[in-house]
Amino acid sequence: MLRRAQIPPGTTDQHLLDHRGPSDWVHTDPWRVLRIQAEFVEGFGLLAELGRAVSVFGSARTRRDSAEYHAGLRLGTALAEAGYAVITGGGPGTMEAVNKGASQAGGVSVGLGIELPFEQSINDWVDLGLNFRYFFARKTMFVKYAQAFVIMPGGFGTLDELFEATTLVQTRKVTRFPVILFGTEYWSGLINWIRSTVLPAGKISPADPDLLSVTDDVDEVVSLINASAQQQSDQAAIEHLAEQQSRLAGAGDAQ
Repeated sequence: MLRRAQIPPGTTDQHLLDHRGPSDWVHTDPWRVLRIQAEFVEGFGLLAELGRAVSVFGSARTRRDSAEYHAGLRLGTALAEAGYAVITGGGPGTMEAVNKGASQAGGVSVGLGIELPFEQSINDWVDLGLNFRYFFARKTMFVKYAQAFVIMPGGFGTLDELFEATTLVQTRKVTRFPVILFGTEYWSGLINWIRSTVLPAGKISPADPDLLSVTDDVDEVVSLINASAQQQSDQAAIEHLAEQQSRLAGAGDAQ
């Protein structure tokens, strides 16, 4: 409360509306916090009712006439026909192929773009899209709304998503679900290095390499995802039953 000489001239509304003032405040950290919050709110709002979904990662540089592009088309189609939405980075290349396959099959095709200095706009086959400024906000959406990750051949961005996902599963920050590498020839060198160098050096646990599955078969990708989903459903049912039995036992003791 302010009285007498402490009362400033004018009102807060007046200062807000009458004076434009300097604009450098929009580049300060407190303002960035609000922008970051807005990205989370937008992402959660857009995807909250998405249903079952699979995040698929791959190169933006994949050519449309390549075998990898056509594999992406087949994968997007197969996931849509199995009842899964697909979530990609929304860009060209492999991402476009997966979105296109899902969209043409009548599935839900999601693209989560990112502001970059050299690329890229949301591809034309995204039916539900959002552009992000911040990688970490975008990554949260890939993880939160997916039942599985499929990693197709790609570069540093794809590798980043691969190891981010694997670390979250390894550390149990997310419920264990499949991390599937598509393309045995492309990924064999990495898998061999993990098993022959990283594991013997004691940098990971003996069971950690098994967090990754590798295949060239679209049908196997869908089967792995379905099996994991069924396992999680069965586990949830067991936990629910155990909780009910515990409550009934507690009620009996109370009587």
